[in-house]
Amino acid sequence: MKVAIFSTKPYDKEALRHYDNDEVDLSYFEVPLNIATAHYAQGFDAVSAFVNDDLGEATLAKLAEYGIRLVALRCAGFNNVDLEAAAKLDIKIVRVPAYSPYAVAEHTIGLMLALSRKLYKAYNRVREGNFSLNGLLGFDFHGKTVGIIGAGKIGLLVAERLKAFGCEILVYDPFLCKSCEEQGFKQVPLEQLYAESHIISLHCPLTRQTQNMINEDALDQMRANVMLINTGRGGLIDTRALIKALKSRKVGYVGLDVYEEEGALFFEDHSNDIILDDKFERLLTFPNVLVTGHQAYFTHEALEHIAETTIQNLIAFKYQRKLDNEISFSK
Repeated sequence: MKVAIFSTKPYDKEALRHYDNDEVDLSYFEVPLNIATAHYAQGFDAVSAFVNDDLGEATLAKLAEYGIRLVALRCAGFNNVDLEAAAKLDIKIVRVPAYSPYAVAEHTIGLMLALSRKLYKAYNRVREGNFSLNGLLGFDFHGKTVGIIGAGKIGLLVAERLKAFGCEILVYDPFLCKSCEEQGFKQVPLEQLYAESHIISLHCPLTRQTQNMINEDALDQMRANVMLINTGRGGLIDTRALIKALKSRKVGYVGLDVYEEEGALFFEDHSNDIILDDKFERLLTFPNVLVTGHQAYFTHEALEHIAETTIQNLIAFKYQRKLDNEISFSK
C-alpha cells in the first residue's frame, strides 16, 4: 500500500519511521496538501494530511481522480475537511482522535502562568542585566474563577489542574458533563461563564456553531481584565474583535497557540520574510499577548501516538477492517 505523506517535517518522518513496517510504503512530501499540490498523490493508494492542509471539495475531487480512497489525518480536528464532498466521492477520512491531551493541557497552563507572572518579560530583562520588578506585578490563581469552554478530555484535564491551584471551575458544554459534578466543577450557561470568569480557556472543536464564538458580543459580556487562552482552533476567536478589546483594555491577557489565519504562517520559518498579515502583526505589538506557533501538542509522547495511530488506520484500511477512527458525514 503506497501512501503519500503531506506537510511532513523532520520530526514527523522520524516518528513515522519508528512505526513503519512492510504493510505500508510511505513517501514524504514537505509541501502542504491542497489543490495545487494534489498531483503528488498520483500513483498512491492513500494520503496522509495535517491540520492546516486544504481538504476542500476541489482538492478531494482531484484526489478521487487519482484513485485515492483514504485520507489519514495526523490530527484530531477535521474542520479543514469537506466531509460531505468526501462522502460523495467515496473517500474515507480517518483521524487521530486523541494523541496526548496531557500535552495540550500542560501547555495551556504554561501560557496562563507565563502571562500572569510575565515570565517572558522577566526572562528578557534579566538577560539584559535589568533586575527591576517594575511592570512585572502578577496575580494569584488561588481563589480565581476559571471558565472552561468544552468538556472534552483536554478541557477537563485543564480544569483538574486549575482546581489544584485553588480555582473555582465553571464549565460550558452543549452536552451534559456527567463527570463535572463528581469533580466539583459547575456546568453553567455560556453567558454565566463569560460574566463570572477571571480566566477563560477554549477547548472546543471548530464547527459552524463555534466559528468566531469569541466575538464582540461575547467579549462585551466578560469581566474587565479577563485572561483569554486558546489552544483549540484559531477560528474560535474573531481576531478583529479581540484586537478592539485589547485596545480598550477589556481583555487583560491573551495566550494563543492557534490563530484563525495560521495556515500561511505556522510550522514554517518566516524570520527573513515580511509578514503581510496585519491582524497577526498587530496582535504581536501588545505587551500582554503571548503567541506560540501551534506547539501545544508537540511532545515526544504525542508524536509517537500520532504516528502509531496513523499507521494502524492505514493498515486497517488496507485489509478492509473496521475503521475505528473514521469520521462520517452527517447532516
